[in-house]
Amino acid sequence: MATVNKKADFPCDIQKVWDVVTSLVNTAWRSDLSRVEKINDRQFVEYTKDGYPTTFTVTAEEPYKRWEFDMENANMKGHWTGIFSEKNGRAEIDFTEEVTVKNIVMKLFLKLYLKKQQERYIADLRKALGS
Repeated sequence: MATVNKKADFPCDIQKVWDVVTSLVNTAWRSDLSRVEKINDRQFVEYTKDGYPTTFTVTAEEPYKRWEFDMENANMKGHWTGIFSEKNGRAEIDFTEEVTVKNIVMKLFLKLYLKKQQERYIADLRKALGS
């Protein structure tokens, strides 16, 4: 298993960050996705630009504070935790991803891949928020 954590802050209120991150409708800001399909209130599927699906099941949701989900696709399974807070008028996020790969060869690249994905996500989020 690999665990990767990323923290960032943004010059806006936490509600704006929460609304962008948790929206399953407005996902055009994500440069790695082609689309998101909402299955029900607790489950959705993200599709990469190449059409590769990952299923997400929301396990905890406390608006403007915490969002968690389990995730799984053909190559991996894991858990993601997002902690949202506000300090001195700035929104702060603390995202942790714990992933286990299903293919032993992929284990060699997992941590590097996860770090790269999180950096891309934060960069996309900054653009979406205009910061």
